[in-house]
Amino acid sequence: MRRTIKTVLAALWLGLGAGMAQAGQVQDLLQAQGALIEESSRRTIGPAIEAIVESGLPRVQPVLQAWQDKALWIDAEGRFWRVIEKDGEEILVDVDTGDEAGPAETGAMEQIKPNSGVRALIGTALVQFQLTDPEPRRRRAALESITRDPEPELLAPLRASIETEDDADLLARKIRLERLLTARFGTDEAERVAAIEALSTDTAVETRAAINPLLASRMVALPEGETPQGNVARELSPGGERLSRTAAYGALVDAGLAPPRPSADEIRAALEANRADGMVGGVPVETLGDPEARARAYDALAAEGLVAPRVEEADVDAALATHAFFDVYTEPSEAVTDAARAALTSIGIRVGAMKGVDIGLDALSLASIYFLAAIGLAVTFGVMGVINMAHGEFIMMGAYTAYLVQQIIPDRTLSLIAALPAAFVVTFVAGVAMERLVIRHLYKRPLETLLATFGISIALQQLAKIVFGTQARPLTAPDWLGGAWIVNDVIGISHIRIAIFVLALMFLGFFLFLMKRTRLGLETRSVTQNPGMAASVGIDPGRVNMLTFGLGSGIAGIAGVAIGLYAKVTSEMGADYIVQSFMTVVVGGVGNIWGTLAGAAMIGGLQKGIEVLNPSNTLAAQTWMIVAVIIFIQFRPRGIIALRGRAAGD
Repeated sequence: MRRTIKTVLAALWLGLGAGMAQAGQVQDLLQAQGALIEESSRRTIGPAIEAIVESGLPRVQPVLQAWQDKALWIDAEGRFWRVIEKDGEEILVDVDTGDEAGPAETGAMEQIKPNSGVRALIGTALVQFQLTDPEPRRRRAALESITRDPEPELLAPLRASIETEDDADLLARKIRLERLLTARFGTDEAERVAAIEALSTDTAVETRAAINPLLASRMVALPEGETPQGNVARELSPGGERLSRTAAYGALVDAGLAPPRPSADEIRAALEANRADGMVGGVPVETLGDPEARARAYDALAAEGLVAPRVEEADVDAALATHAFFDVYTEPSEAVTDAARAALTSIGIRVGAMKGVDIGLDALSLASIYFLAAIGLAVTFGVMGVINMAHGEFIMMGAYTAYLVQQIIPDRTLSLIAALPAAFVVTFVAGVAMERLVIRHLYKRPLETLLATFGISIALQQLAKIVFGTQARPLTAPDWLGGAWIVNDVIGISHIRIAIFVLALMFLGFFLFLMKRTRLGLETRSVTQNPGMAASVGIDPGRVNMLTFGLGSGIAGIAGVAIGLYAKVTSEMGADYIVQSFMTVVVGGVGNIWGTLAGAAMIGGLQKGIEVLNPSNTLAAQTWMIVAVIIFIQFRPRGIIALRGRAAGD
């Protein structure tokens, strides 16, 4: 039914309806179709819609629009009215003139309520008018309707609407959609080829969906030496990659070029059906357990014409050897299929390159997360030589701090702004307390330091479970961080991950400034390179250690805020990043900010690359990543950038 309506629209646009005399007013037309309109059944409404469209009356579009929007009413005398809302009141609008006729007494009127199926048919009829509608919203809706349900009859009105389109975005969409329809439904071969070539740089899914049907093919089996009619795609070889022997022989059977091959079940059923006096085809029933006996019995039945003859492998080989098999395109134009193949090849190359870019963005995002998680650990380890197994719990503390701030400040943007310094302060204080109470007493005993911080990490996890429970707590990002930056159908990255990347760059700049331009940075580098000499010139190594450990812990807290925006906030969230953080530090080079950056890039890229090769098993990808890191350390035990200072000496 929809196809019929679209055919009528095309004829109107081409001029068949333009010259029709206006046989009556819209009201008279609606009255004539009143019974069907009131019924509004998808099965019977087609003729009514066609009659309205064929009339060519100037007020058809607003009437159809009102009908679709359930704004078409019938009064007590059977007259049709449009009803609009104006200043909070319902107003009658004449269907012929569009003039307002006063307040609408809808209580005494009947509303026309088309169902979804009828509204879809009306929407199809409206496409012709909506393509040139003054409102961009309706023109956009018409393009979306054509995209969902493309038909050849819509090509002519779409082409005509391009000339009058003044919106740059809609014009681009119309041109692209016109190419898609021309490629599939155009009648001129040169135009179709030109449209396909123009689409060869378009990587959208709709483009591939429009071009792929042009390369649809069917298999044809012919006696050897005959050539198939039509646009031949390729000749097939039975037993090859594209055509199995079974499928090839089946094609011969379907074409009537070979007898069907009885299956084992069919042979067994035939023998059972022809059993008489303990014999089947002259073979005793008790011997039919032997395959050769069954074959003799069946051949005897076939000789009597009771069953179809058996087909041996030699018969299949002979049949396949005397016939040829071809894939023939359903598209008759060879130029069109050649252009379609070239376009899909070009699109495939572009999609592959874009997938590489998308994977690179994912790897960069992952590297940013690992850099944030590991930067504090790198400085702490480099300056103090302390393996802090509780580093992940400082990440967890920062995320929970942000959660508490959101409970106090409902505005998501303000709460995020407040959560960053709050998380830093909380984790900085916790880090200083941990260093003063535990770490400073174990500087010369690294193994005991590791065990102590591991115990602290377990204690902090249990404390978080007691305070916040075991269920994940929501840390909601502001609306402006929602969604994603979508370049095309292949490349995209979430706004949160972009924000984390920017935050990582900010901390990189902050640390470079801190270490190169501040007194604390100078003292830190001095203690890192030679703590004894630093102490001899008046630098307090204990104070530097305390501030450095607190600073590393505070940055871990800020990393927890960033990670909590997209990951679950639980008491065990830090454990998900502690291993990657240590690998980042060790691979990059302990105590060096550039080494940490390089290690994060390597770990992030390596993990994402392995996940691409084995996307169904994330755990296996992480395992292979650890193996790769171990192998790397065997060749560069000091990391990408060699260790310096106390840690290197250890």
